[in-house]
Amino acid sequence: MQIRERVGVEIEGATRRYGKYLALDDLTLSVAPGEFVSLLGPSGSGKSTLLGILGGFVTPSSGRVRIGGEDVTFTPPHKRDIGVVFQNYALFPHLTVGENVAFPLRARRMPKADWGAKVRDALAMVELSGYEDRRISAMSGGQRQRVALARAMVFEPRLILMDEPLSALDKQLRESMQIELRHLHEKLGATTIYVTHDQREALTMSDRVAILSEGRLVQVDAPQRLHDHPADAFVARFIGEAVLAKAERLDGTSVRVGGTSIVSARPIPPGTGPLFLAVHSEKLLIDGGGSMDGLNRIEGTVREIIYQGESLRVTVVLPDGQVLALRQPSHHIARARLPAPGQPVSLTLHPEDVIIVPERAL
Repeated sequence: MQIRERVGVEIEGATRRYGKYLALDDLTLSVAPGEFVSLLGPSGSGKSTLLGILGGFVTPSSGRVRIGGEDVTFTPPHKRDIGVVFQNYALFPHLTVGENVAFPLRARRMPKADWGAKVRDALAMVELSGYEDRRISAMSGGQRQRVALARAMVFEPRLILMDEPLSALDKQLRESMQIELRHLHEKLGATTIYVTHDQREALTMSDRVAILSEGRLVQVDAPQRLHDHPADAFVARFIGEAVLAKAERLDGTSVRVGGTSIVSARPIPPGTGPLFLAVHSEKLLIDGGGSMDGLNRIEGTVREIIYQGESLRVTVVLPDGQVLALRQPSHHIARARLPAPGQPVSLTLHPEDVIIVPERAL
């Protein structure tokens, strides 16, 4: 199976109002042909409204939508040539797997002689070859998700939209399906826009991630850059497992946190507003007593150690009362090095891992 055409998507100044409620606020976003972009944000951030506008299910109050250079702002969904995977899959329980997958071909009145080959190709793409006659009720959650994907791809759409399609799956299956979806996108090369509230899901699958908050676009970046270079405190809190501590500017490359000077390998953000040190739990280490050259050292007191299976989450109180968190492996050696609650602890943070963010992006 091959996607007939890779298309770019342009959203220009999209706004959507419901009475006095502003669901989407003058949002502009470009998606390159063949790109996988996730829309990530908390509930009420506007991501589902934006997906609805892209799919033609929601009409914007103002703004434009272009797919492949064509203005489709007021084009109905069935004329946009897009595949959609809904959160609940929206499969027809009275139809077989093959009949479900063939439904878009029937709706588009494509030649019936081509249906069989197209359905087989789509099912092969999601590793469900031979399931054409299986009843939907006999399929597992992961298999139903694949059927929904096959149905979205069977007519070779130029754009695929996904609305939290993995949210109903258990954790283990969800994580394996994230990898499968990523590989599937690499095979197809279809332009894909994916809505999720799960940041790990977005980081795992996406070429870029668009962070939304209160109907606005806060930051759009590649996963690693988004994680390591958040635009502001909101993004830093939302991406990764970060704890924010108030920071005081000392100069262009250092701040004071909890009475300790912290040096950053990057320039401190400009401006006079509040600053925060965003500490990812995996980047804060217990001082092993070796060379400290070039490393930041932070002193504190262990407050709590929580066992979480493969790791231990440790909270540390700084002299000024602020709290940081770090994550340690749960194996014997790591646990033996860990001070008990109430005991002092010395932590290290590499300057390359120091992330200083403003309260709001300029």
